[in-house]
Amino acid sequence: MALTLYHVDWCPDCEVVRDKLAELGVPYNGIIVPDIRPMRKQVHDVSGQYYVPVLTDGDTVLTETHDILAYLDQHYAKTSS
Repeated sequence: MALTLYHVDWCPDCEVVRDKLAELGVPYNGIIVPDIRPMRKQVHDVSGQYYVPVLTDGDTVLTETHDILAYLDQHYAKTSS
């Protein structure tokens, strides 16, 4: 199942996550959400809160940048032989 990243363009933490996904070559569906937190219904429906970034991978929902980065490293980083 494809990863989905809920984000806004101007968010520094969102940029860090997008950069990590690009670095790892992981395809994802990017959903740009409204700048105003209470209008982020999609984010709230998925995560129960309004902050971004939020990354989903199947049933896994990650809401903290450091948790997202650690998850990506653990599950998607290519190991060298």
